[in-house]
Amino acid sequence: MSDARWIEIERDFKAACEHFSGAATLFDAGGFDERGIDGYRASMAFMHAMQSGHTSLEAGLVRILDLFGEERPQGEFWHRDLLRRACMAVEARIAILPPDVCHHADETRRFRNVATRNYDNFHVGPAETAVASARILAARLSGCLRDFRTQMDLPEEDGSRGPG
Repeated sequence: MSDARWIEIERDFKAACEHFSGAATLFDAGGFDERGIDGYRASMAFMHAMQSGHTSLEAGLVRILDLFGEERPQGEFWHRDLLRRACMAVEARIAILPPDVCHHADETRRFRNVATRNYDNFHVGPAETAVASARILAARLSGCLRDFRTQMDLPEEDGSRGPG
């Protein structure tokens, strides 16, 4: 499918994969306990890469909701609700992400939530679970998007929505 409506969605998913992969590489490089700027750089780069990965994923999911005419989740828990919605079929579409990928996306969401509130109290140990999920997301998100698009097969001509 070369439908231009997917260009930004594909870009967001690709960015998510790159950021998650980069975060895993930064995690493997370590250096979080170094003194001074080196430890600071390692911690901040890792946390920012994880946050950027999840934020890019969310951007792609929001664009998919927009494409299908769905309202975005609202309120204090919209990040959690966005993932829940992406992981379920609704009237106009199938689930965007399969259950196992949803689990890993929720892990990175939880990490982002902790990281944004604990910049000054970062501990590498609890991040291991989120990094394992980031590795899986980096490897699987592009395929998930491709599978979703193939199964939905949106017609290009009239912009109609729904299974083909």
